[in-house]
Amino acid sequence: MTTFRGFTDSETFTQLPDKFFHNLLKEIDDAAELKVTMYFLWRAEHMDGPFRALSRMDFNVKELGLSAEEITRGLEKAVRRGSMLKVERDAALYFLLNSPRGRAGIQAIESGKWNPASNISAPPMERPNVFRLYEENIGPLTPLIADALKDAEELYSDEWVAEAIELAAKNNKRNWKYCEAVLKRWKDEGRHGQKDQRDARQGSERYTKSEFAEYLDG
Repeated sequence: MTTFRGFTDSETFTQLPDKFFHNLLKEIDDAAELKVTMYFLWRAEHMDGPFRALSRMDFNVKELGLSAEEITRGLEKAVRRGSMLKVERDAALYFLLNSPRGRAGIQAIESGKWNPASNISAPPMERPNVFRLYEENIGPLTPLIADALKDAEELYSDEWVAEAIELAAKNNKRNWKYCEAVLKRWKDEGRHGQKDQRDARQGSERYTKSEFAEYLDG
């Protein structure tokens, strides 16, 4: 099991219908059905236009952690349960929420007044918080820096990277080499262990000397 590193303060939130909790949650006993239902609600929340529909191919195998067969099974169960609606257009299957808007969308598709293929949107992508912090405190986010930030989050954690960026800005040395040097020092000595139990001012002064001098003076 991969450990979840926690939510950030830069992400958006998705509204869920109250009936999902009052009626559906206790009834759904298949993980595939639960996942495709919640995935649809998330995607639909970020779509524009009067109608919200997803094609069968819009249910992302990687994001859902399901096989293609499991996704198909989950969707069929959701349709049989009545939480989602299914319609075919131009040899493609589309799914809509069973709501007044969804039922109107079905009618619009069947009457030829609306083609859902014309406005299927890409899933919303969360911008990592450390990217925003870097741009606000250090400088422009180049492709190389973006890759370095991603690697650093995997190696250390987004919390450590954010703290290193803030420390670099505080010491007025705005470059990634300094941030990286701080992170390596924390990894070697321990960021929150016994070796790190000191006040913030003393810790800040320590990083203005010795091995970080080249990054502060350059």
